[in-house]
Order: sequence, then C-alpha cells, then structure tokens
Amino acid sequence: MGPELTMAAAEVCHSVSVAHQTLFSLRLATALFPPPQTSDPATNAVFSPLSIHVALSLLSAGAGGDTRDQLAAVLGGGYGLGGADGLHTLAEQMMQVALADGSAAGGPQIAFANSVFVDSSLKFKPAFQEIASGKYKAETRSVDFQKKAAEAAAQVNSWVENVTSSLIKEILPPGLVDHTTRLALVNALYFKGTWAEKFAAYKTKDHQFHLLDGRTVQAPFMSSTKEQYVASYGNLKVLRLPYRQGGDKRQMSMYILLPSAKDGLWSLAEKLSSEPEFLENHIPTMKVEVGQFKVPKFKISSGFDASKSLQTLGLQLPFSAEADLSEFVDALDAEAENFHVSSVIHKSFVDVNEEGTRAAAATVVRLMGMGMSMERRTTTDFVADHPFIFLIREDTTGVILFVGRVVNPLL
Repeated sequence: MGPELTMAAAEVCHSVSVAHQTLFSLRLATALFPPPQTSDPATNAVFSPLSIHVALSLLSAGAGGDTRDQLAAVLGGGYGLGGADGLHTLAEQMMQVALADGSAAGGPQIAFANSVFVDSSLKFKPAFQEIASGKYKAETRSVDFQKKAAEAAAQVNSWVENVTSSLIKEILPPGLVDHTTRLALVNALYFKGTWAEKFAAYKTKDHQFHLLDGRTVQAPFMSSTKEQYVASYGNLKVLRLPYRQGGDKRQMSMYILLPSAKDGLWSLAEKLSSEPEFLENHIPTMKVEVGQFKVPKFKISSGFDASKSLQTLGLQLPFSAEADLSEFVDALDAEAENFHVSSVIHKSFVDVNEEGTRAAAATVVRLMGMGMSMERRTTTDFVADHPFIFLIREDTTGVILFVGRVVNPLL
C-alpha cells in the first residue's frame, strides 16, 4: 500500500466508525471488569477490545435478520456503523492501516490474523466465504469437531500460538470443544513495540505502590528525567508513552490514565465508558518538563468467557435459541438452521518493561448446534503509585488495541 493510499485510508478509518468502536471497547471494559463486590480483591486485568470486535464482526457475516442488526448496533457502540457492511469495511480498513506489520522499517511488530474452523460435514455459503476471505483475510479450515473434537481444539490452539509468538498457548482449555461444536471463528493479535525513548534499566528502583485496600507494596518503578507527554486535568493525569515509529505515518502509543484519588479507579472507568469523547479529550499533545516521574513495570495475563458481559451490553440474540446464524453454511440438514453462539473465549497478555511492550490476544467465537488541551509548560510530576488504567492505541486512526488496569504491579 503506497503512502498516499495509506493516509487516505487512515482518514477514512479515523472516523465516526472508529469513535463508535472505541465506545464499544470502553463499555465492554466496564462490563468485563466491574468493581469487585464486598471483600473480593480487585485484580489486574487486560483484554483486546479490537480482537473481540473483529471476531464478532466476522460473526455478523454469517448472521441474518434481527441477529445481524443487533450485532451491528452493539459493535457500533449503539450507533450501528451502517449495518454489517459497515462492520466489514471498518475491519478491512483497520487491518490495512492500523494493524499492518511495521517491523521491517523499525516500527512495532504486529501480527493480526483471522481463521474459521468448520466441521467437515458443513460447507460455507459462497457469500460468507467471499466476505471472510476478502474483507477479513480469514483462512478457512475443515476439521472434525464431531468425532475428533480434542484434535480440532488442538489445531485451533496451535494456530493461535503461532500467530501470537507463543504468548498464548491454550486459548481453548481441554473439554471446552466437544462433538456439539460446529464452527469456531478465531482472531489472534500480537504486538511488540519499543519505546521511542527507552528507560534506563539502572534507574529502575523499588518504590511504594498503594493498593485499593489501603496497604502498600514495594514494586520496581522505571523513571526518567526527560520531557514527557503528560496532561493534568484536576483529578486526572494522563501520560502518553509513544513507541518507535517505522517508515509510515502510524504512531502507536501507550496511555496511562492516573486518577488523583488513590481509590479513583472505578469512577474513572465509569467516565471512560459513559462519555464517548472522554478519551479523545484527554490525550496529551505536548511534552512537559517532569519533576518526579515513575511508572511501574508490570506483566498481566487474563482469560475469560465474554458471553455474559456482551449480553449485558445488549448482544443477546446470537446466544439465544432465536439466533439467526443461517448465512454461514448451506442448510444440508436441519441442524444448520439452529446455530447459536455458545462461548466467546478471550485471552490476553501484556508485558511492560524498560525496552517497551509485548502483548498478545486471541478470541474464539464458538458456534454449536442448537478536546480541549489544559497543558502548561511547567514541571509536572507523574508518579503512577496507585491503581490506574492503561491503553495501547494507534493514534492516526484512534484504534484501541488493548485496555487494562493495574491494581498491583506485583501480581
């Protein structure tokens, strides 16, 4: 793709569609990781809203009627994105622009791939096959779910492990896939970015981190005396840590959103999910001189079934007996008319250190039968010594790759 086409595609991609996809991402984050009840301890968490969004967009290619409309509405943050066709176009643009590998030119290494595993007794409809291969560049693989379910699950796991450079080894645990499985829509994402300005390892020192329950732990903090992209907004500070660019216009960045209150994590998460422009209005745009500057190293792994959280956002039909998922395969028998989604399995991993970040995610959708800048050029402290939210984002398009929270960097 030439630079002119890349820039034009980026302009199209950084549009209302991406804003609505971002809203879906942050609403899903709140649904997946709500405040803990009573005495349950909060945990670190990370997921890739992009991976889940693309996997469900691919699901919409096999959906019909109200089920397809509901997928478009929920994945569009409640706005629809121009129906399922809009979802397919957005996915195609994100893959071409935001998710192209930049490692050959010194930028972030990115792998992003889709695959569809189908039971050997079924045959895809040409229309679905065309969208899957054309828009999503999805490979289609025939497996024997009915008689060799464990073998088929192993093939899915192997494919994910390969795309994620072995960071995610077993997306499907033993026993999840059985003879009732007919289709598995799989997405996998790998990201490896080096900071534009690396942290000196010898400056990493232990420092207090305040936990939500009032206790403190000693954790390794990276530090720097160089100017940083920091913005202060009364009860919130936002840090932007850019990754080294490659030969194109893209800019990947990590954002750390640090509430002033040591227990301000939940109200910040609520603002992010309920105010569509909150993130865009709080992005640092200029460097400031820093006084104290400390960011903890952390490593997080998360895995869950997103089905219930997606249903709380209004995505209920695909999981129900009323699901219309009739556009995947030719109706060779009555069973093909009665597909529904049984699980949306997701795993993510992120490792943040002095060099940069390694992160990966995978999603399996299993079908079975039946602003305004307020920055000033003054010395600013940024000490992330209490729970915060982080994101990894491609800035020219606005696409969010990962969202997470850190409540204890030692966990």
